[in-house]
Amino acid sequence: MSRPIVASLDLQALRQNLQVVRRAAPHSRVWSVVKANAYGHGLDRVWSALGATDGFAMLNLEEAILLRERGWKGPVLLLEGFFHADELALFDKYRLTTSLHSNWQVKALANAKLNAPLDVYLKINSGMNRLGFAPERVHSVWQQLRDIKNVGQLTLMAHFADADKPDGIDEPMRRIGQAAEGIDAPRSLANSAATLWHPQAHFDWVRPGIALYGASPSGQWRDIATSGLQPVMSLKSEIIGIQNLKAGETVGYGSRYRADQERRIGIVACGYADGYPRQAPDGAPVLVDGVRTGIVGTVSMDMLAVDLTPCPQAGIGSPVELWGNAIKVDDVASAAGTVGYELLTALAPRVPVVTV
Repeated sequence: MSRPIVASLDLQALRQNLQVVRRAAPHSRVWSVVKANAYGHGLDRVWSALGATDGFAMLNLEEAILLRERGWKGPVLLLEGFFHADELALFDKYRLTTSLHSNWQVKALANAKLNAPLDVYLKINSGMNRLGFAPERVHSVWQQLRDIKNVGQLTLMAHFADADKPDGIDEPMRRIGQAAEGIDAPRSLANSAATLWHPQAHFDWVRPGIALYGASPSGQWRDIATSGLQPVMSLKSEIIGIQNLKAGETVGYGSRYRADQERRIGIVACGYADGYPRQAPDGAPVLVDGVRTGIVGTVSMDMLAVDLTPCPQAGIGSPVELWGNAIKVDDVASAAGTVGYELLTALAPRVPVVTV
């Protein structure tokens, strides 16, 4: 590679994070959520490091087929189910578990010609109002599904909008309890936040996503700092240029940053076309030659600038960590007014990726 930027993936950290999740929910099985190309890490690169999971959950049928072709024989859950009725032939062929959240899906499954029944996750709308059946409809849909020959094991599924808050699942749990009253079936409710912080939601299967990759479901690193979770992805580059500014001189597009005194500025080979957030403000954290400092000026497509005042020894070729073990992706995201999920999944295809 010629340009010095690279994303490295610590597969041992990924394995360790799965074990942290298991310790948090010791009586539950684990769906490892690998949607969005394993949260930007690359499904094909990382799935085998999660081989101790009980199942994989995702959105794209293509990613489910990839897992089967790579040799995964365990459960695979499509979190939004099928999008068109003709996809059910592939669900049948590859033995995939589908969620059901809409009437048309129930009808399509009933009418499909399958070789064997499919396991089904019946989604309850817990109040998030994205997907799922209203609680008062769950019993009737449940009975309808039990009479369909194409339906195998039935599991109740829901999601939480506010599980990162101490009382954030109280009302959703009430709605789910109302919907599931009298139904004897496995349940899968807990996302990363509920897995870590709400044991009353664990039930039969938990569905950790962002926690597996070592970022916080709350968007704040401090909330998982003592959990044992470790960042999997590190985004690193180098200083490729040095500028010595006089007081009053500016850096970058729009002249957003103006030096208040003489300052030495490093130019880093990383920009928003690599997945770094363009909206990151002056002072967003970065590590240069082992020293924490901040960016200055507007992030451009291919470059960003950093203040070298705290690290006068730094020069051309000095290593830069944009996020990773020292600079947490949650802290970069928080500075930029977003969440670590967005930064990880926005890693650009042009960035080389290596596994460690």
